[in-house]
Amino acid sequence: MQNDRRVLDLNRRQGKSCRLFYSDDPVKIIRARGQYLFDEAGTQYLDCISNVQHVGHCHPHITEAAAAQMDLLNTNTRFLHDNIVMYAERLAATLPEKLCVFYFVNSGSEANDLALRLAQQYTQHEDVIVLDHAYHGHLKSLIDISPYKFRKLTGQKEWAPLPDTYRGLYGADLPDPGQAYADAVKDLIEQVQSKGRKIAAFFAESLPSVGGQVILPNGYSAKVAEYVHSAGGVFVADEVQSGFGRVGTHFWAFQLQGEHFCPDILTMGKPMGNGHPLACVVTTPEIASAFTANGVEYFNTFGGNPVSCAIGLAVLDVIEKEDLRGNAIKVGAVLKELFRGLHSKHEIVGDVRGVGLFVGLELVTDRKLKTPATNTAAYVVKRLKEDHIVVSTDGPWDNVLKFKPPMCFSVENAEQVAQSIDRILTGRKCDVWTSTTTGFNLVFNPPQTRYQDHEP
Repeated sequence: MQNDRRVLDLNRRQGKSCRLFYSDDPVKIIRARGQYLFDEAGTQYLDCISNVQHVGHCHPHITEAAAAQMDLLNTNTRFLHDNIVMYAERLAATLPEKLCVFYFVNSGSEANDLALRLAQQYTQHEDVIVLDHAYHGHLKSLIDISPYKFRKLTGQKEWAPLPDTYRGLYGADLPDPGQAYADAVKDLIEQVQSKGRKIAAFFAESLPSVGGQVILPNGYSAKVAEYVHSAGGVFVADEVQSGFGRVGTHFWAFQLQGEHFCPDILTMGKPMGNGHPLACVVTTPEIASAFTANGVEYFNTFGGNPVSCAIGLAVLDVIEKEDLRGNAIKVGAVLKELFRGLHSKHEIVGDVRGVGLFVGLELVTDRKLKTPATNTAAYVVKRLKEDHIVVSTDGPWDNVLKFKPPMCFSVENAEQVAQSIDRILTGRKCDVWTSTTTGFNLVFNPPQTRYQDHEP
């Protein structure tokens, strides 16, 4: 009853389009530390989804740096200050040499909007190619290039097939799925050009998250960049969710595509401030010069302010000093191996994929047909909450359990999650799936050894 009253109070003052986690039984979180959340009764929850709190909730090094700088000075970037220069230098050291001009902003949406402006100004073209099921932000300019939010796009925005080698057009069994998916982009470019239009940019997440924790096939980005450059466009890599060492082996997810690939524009956001509103666009001197040449001043009141940069520097300190990239490699490998065990034991687990602490577990009612087990995924999320584990779903059918926890996630945490999922799936039997998003219903009557999708 108390929760019902609080939800009613919230709905009176906040737009109802903003939905709570666990909207049927929401949790009031009042404090957090590391990879743990605590509700008002003191109950501890394991946080598997807060990639924003990249190095852990309320990390003392970061809160101390923020408080110290706030107590000293916080003003806009029209005054000289060392923090913004030091921060840009630290970020530049993690990037290829050509990415060396920085624009600091406040959110991933703001960063992606600015990247769009940079691309269109530099190329003097308008059209943008994005991946199906992409999401790049909530500004109007970005909803127009986010099929996940708005599939009936205005203008001539185009989308390419999601390079999903599990359930996409081209599977991992092909000799070179990266080439096949890149050729689909080439075909789309030619379609656009046949209409007398020109490509400004190819815009993609380095690891598509909303699309279902997808890992791009090898060679894809480099080949796409070749086709886009030939058409006079630029390659924009969105790392608002995937950057800052989450993949473990590299600092940036685009680096998984090989040392010879580098985007023309890179955007970053959520993890860089560990919860503080801090984001950035970095690009080449040539693109930055073209943007300056338009004669319109670009100024961001809060972007790159001394407090934000102090926090950003502190986040980099923690990633390095606590070897969080190494932790992502170790714990991510354990988590994937445990999930592969679930795949061997439970037929409803269709695919396990990921790199570092970016992992997806896709549930299907039939492995051959790959029918999404949407209701079962929702059921698992609900049951995990009862086990005090916070997880959410993604993918076009919301059947992928996604794991992007704080980077301090431990082997013990991974074992706890896998044990809970195993126990939950063991209690399931047969499968019924209803698709409300595609307008049709599929009902299966398999033998009792299969699972039954939970009806909402």
